[in-house]
Amino acid sequence: MVIKPAITVNIPLFRYPHADDLPVPAYQTPGAAGFDLYAAIDQPLALGPGERVLVSTGVAIALPAGYEAQIRPRSGLALKCGLTVLNSPGTVDSDYRGEIKVLLINLGTKPIIIQRGDRVAQCIIGVAIHACWKEVAQLPPSSRANGGFGHTGHK
Repeated sequence: MVIKPAITVNIPLFRYPHADDLPVPAYQTPGAAGFDLYAAIDQPLALGPGERVLVSTGVAIALPAGYEAQIRPRSGLALKCGLTVLNSPGTVDSDYRGEIKVLLINLGTKPIIIQRGDRVAQCIIGVAIHACWKEVAQLPPSSRANGGFGHTGHK
């Protein structure tokens, strides 16, 4: 069975010289929503528990207006090592043209070594909707009203 995405968009990708030997970001399976980003680093990075680091990916993209890229953790790394994206999801705006870098944090209990070419995060392309604000004197009612965090319980 071939899985075809509902929507595709052509996105120019620039690979920096320090990433020439790394794979182009790729979807690992036909049904994957996100493609992997690789660590374009010169030497291994040791990341102790609680430490954070900005990791180069060696790529830049030119998203069309109306789109964004979200940088998210890889679930396996989060589960096995406690490695996650600190500002998750990180947002790449359509007018940004610089190198994509990933802000990683080790929330685990053991040091993590990041090697060149490791898949360190995933990226999802999505539609970015702009809001048109309409200031009002009062919001329309809802069943929840202004109930805050934990308002609905946990069961």
